[in-house]
Amino acid sequence: MVSPILVGRENELARLVELISVTSPVPAVAVVEGEAGIGKSRLVAELLAGPAVTGMRVLRGACLQIREPFPLGALVEALRGRAADLGESALSPVAGALRELLPELAAALPPAPPPLDDRAAERHRVFRGLAEVLTALGPAVLVVEDLHWADGQTVEFLTYLMSVLPGTPPGTLRVVLTYREEAPAAVRGITARLPDAIRREHLVLPPLDAAQTRVMASAILGAEEVTAEFAEHLCARASGLPLAVQELLALLRTRGTLIRWEGGWARRALEELDVPSGVRASVQERVAQLSAGAKEVAERVAVLQTAVPIGLLAPGEAGAIDEVLGSGLLTDTGGLVGFRHVLAAQAVYEAIPAGRRRALHAEAADAVRGLRPVPLGRLAHHLRHAGRTEQWAETAVEAAEQASRLGDDAEAARLLADVLRETDPPAARRAELTVRLGWAALELLRPPPVADLIAAALEPDVPRPIRGTLRLLLALHLERTRTDEARIGEAFAAAAEDLTGRPGEPGRPGLAAWAMAGVGRPPSPVPQDEAMSWLERALATLPAVDDPAMRMLVLGKIAMIFVVIGDPRWAGLAEDLLRETGGRRLLRREVNAYRSIGGAGLFAGHHRAGRRLVTAAIEDGAEPDLRGRLELRSLVVIAVADYLDGSWDGLAARLEELREHFGDEPHERIIMDGVGACLAAVQGRPEAAPPFLFEAVAMAQTRGQFDDLVLPLAVLLRLAALRGEPEAALAVAAEVAVRWEAARLWPVAVRTLPALTQALLAAGR
Repeated sequence: MVSPILVGRENELARLVELISVTSPVPAVAVVEGEAGIGKSRLVAELLAGPAVTGMRVLRGACLQIREPFPLGALVEALRGRAADLGESALSPVAGALRELLPELAAALPPAPPPLDDRAAERHRVFRGLAEVLTALGPAVLVVEDLHWADGQTVEFLTYLMSVLPGTPPGTLRVVLTYREEAPAAVRGITARLPDAIRREHLVLPPLDAAQTRVMASAILGAEEVTAEFAEHLCARASGLPLAVQELLALLRTRGTLIRWEGGWARRALEELDVPSGVRASVQERVAQLSAGAKEVAERVAVLQTAVPIGLLAPGEAGAIDEVLGSGLLTDTGGLVGFRHVLAAQAVYEAIPAGRRRALHAEAADAVRGLRPVPLGRLAHHLRHAGRTEQWAETAVEAAEQASRLGDDAEAARLLADVLRETDPPAARRAELTVRLGWAALELLRPPPVADLIAAALEPDVPRPIRGTLRLLLALHLERTRTDEARIGEAFAAAAEDLTGRPGEPGRPGLAAWAMAGVGRPPSPVPQDEAMSWLERALATLPAVDDPAMRMLVLGKIAMIFVVIGDPRWAGLAEDLLRETGGRRLLRREVNAYRSIGGAGLFAGHHRAGRRLVTAAIEDGAEPDLRGRLELRSLVVIAVADYLDGSWDGLAARLEELREHFGDEPHERIIMDGVGACLAAVQGRPEAAPPFLFEAVAMAQTRGQFDDLVLPLAVLLRLAALRGEPEAALAVAAEVAVRWEAARLWPVAVRTLPALTQALLAAGR
C-alpha cells in the first residue's frame, strides 16, 4: 500500500526544485540524508517526475549492498546505454580510458590511451573521462543513491567531481546524492567543503509527526479522514517512518481488521495493532498470508537481495509471481522483480529457517552463474552462504583478480583476507594469495590489519624470493600501522637476505634495496655503523634495479634518510632523481620520493631545496588537476615551508582546510597541529599555544615522528622562557633528547638548540 501523494516533504521538495531547476545556470549539489524507510528515494522520485528536470537528461544509479568487484558501479549504471546521447560530442582522448569500464559506450568513445605504469594515475584518468562524459551529456541531473554502500572509488570520484564541477559549462550538471545517517565519514566528506561556485542543499529528513501520518493514512486508505487517535497510535507504532506506516496499514488490511466507525477508522483496529516499531513483524506477517508458491517467490527475491529477471524466480508459476506482486511487497520494473524497500527484504530474509536459507542460496548461486557477465560478487556471496566453501574461495579469488585489474584494491583486499581467514589452502597457494593481499592493502589509505595473515604465510618450504616478499610486506605493514615496532627492523633485514640473489637463483634487487633501506632508516634497531652499512648496500644495489619507478622509489628513501642523519650525499641523490625524472609527468612513486626528500629537507633546514622538490611533486604529478591524497600531502609540506619562510597570510585557513582532509590520519594531523600551534604563538596568541604544543610534541613522540618534533618543541621552549616558566618545557625537551640520541637524529634536532639555550638561561641553568 503505497501513498499516492507525497506527505510531509513539501518543503524539502520545494528546496530541491529550486536548486535543481533548469532555469538556474549554476552547478548545484543536493544531499538527501535519513534513516532507512524515511522516504529518501520517494522524495527524489517526486523531483525527477516533476517539471524541474524538464529538458535535462536524468542519469541515475544506486550503490548495492552486495558489492561487486567492479568499482564505480553506480556511475556505470547511470551512464550505460547513453552512447546515442553522446552523438557528435567532441570528447578528448582521455575519455577513451572509459572503454573497459563502459564498453556500452565504445562506439562514442575515442580510442583507449596507452596504459600508465601507475595505478593511481590510471584511476584518476578514468575520473577525468567520467567527468568529461557527464559534461557532454548535459544539461543533466546525476542521481547516486544509497551512498552508505558505496565502494571507495565511487566516493573518490564524487569527491573529485565536486572539485571540477565549477569548471563545467553553465547549467551542465546537477548532482543529487542520498545516504543513510550511518554513512561513513568519507561519504560525508564528498560535500564537506564544496567550492563557493556550487549551490548546495543538505536535507536531513525527519520522521513524520502524527498530523502528517494522519494525512498519509487517509491517502492510502482512500478515506476523507482517519481519526486523530488512530493516527497518533499509528505514528507511534511506525516511529514516524513512511515505509512503516504503509506496511502497518497493509497488514491491517490483510488481517481484515480495518473497519469504518462514524466516518473514521475504529479503535478496534488499533487494538489489533500490536506489531513493534518498524516493519519487521508487519512484513513477516504479510508474507505468512501468501500462498506457498508466492511465499517461495518472496523468499527467493529476499535471498537474491537485488531485482532479478522474472525467469529466475518461479519458472512456470506466473500466478505465484502475480500474487506476490499484487501484495505490494514486490515491484516489477521493466521485467526485473525486487522488493520495494531493502528493509522489507531484510525482514523476509531473517524469517527464513537456516536450512532453507542455505538451500535458497545454493539455488541463487546456480541462477546467477548463468548470467552474462557473471556477477562474481553475488556468486561468491551465495556460494559462501550455501556452505560451498571450496567453490566460494575460488570465486572470491577470481573476484579479487577482477577487482585488482579494475583498480579496486579495497575490494580485492577484503575478498583475499576473507579467503585466507576462512580456508586453509596449501602453503604455496597461501603465500601467493597473501602476497597479492599485502600489496593490495598497501594501496589503501588505511590498510586493514593483515600482518597476522602475512606472518602465517611464512612457511619454511615457500621459495626464498616469495618468502622475502612476504617479509618485506610484513615489515611495511608493521611500519604503516605501528603495531609492533620491535619486529619492523628484524622483518626488513630478513626480507633483504631472502630477496638478494644467490648463485643460480635470481633475486629481486628492487625489493631487496627497499628492505635494506628499511633496516637503515632511523630509528633503527641496529648499531649506527651497521645501519650505515645497510644503507650503503641499498645504494650499491640500485644499478641492478631495472624498473625505473622502483629505482626512483628506493633512491628517494635513501636520500630522505641521508637528510635526517646529516649525510651530505642526499643533495646529489636528489639531483639524480630530478635529472632522471625531469621533463615528464611523475609517477606516483616518484611523486612520493620528491615529497619525502623535500619534507625531510625542510625540517632539516634546507628550505629552498625542500620547497623546490615538493613544488615539483605538485606541479609535475601525473594528474595535476586532481586534488588527490598525494597532492594534499604535498600541500601539508608546503604549509610547513610557508611557516618557516614567514609567509603567514592565509596560512591558518589553509591549515584548517587541510586538517579536514586528514582529520583521521595521525601523521599529517601531527604536522598540521604542530605548525598551527606555532602559528598561533607567533601571530599574537601565545597564551593559547602551550597546551597544543605540548600535545603535538606528545603525539609525535608516541607515533615515532621524531623529526616532526623540532618546530613545536622549539616554539614551546621559547614561549616557556618568555613566560618565565621553563621547567615543564625543559623536562619535555630532556625526554625528547633521549629519543633523538637513540634515533641518531641530531642533524635535525640541533635546530632546537637556540630555543633550548634560551630556556636554560631563563631557568638559571
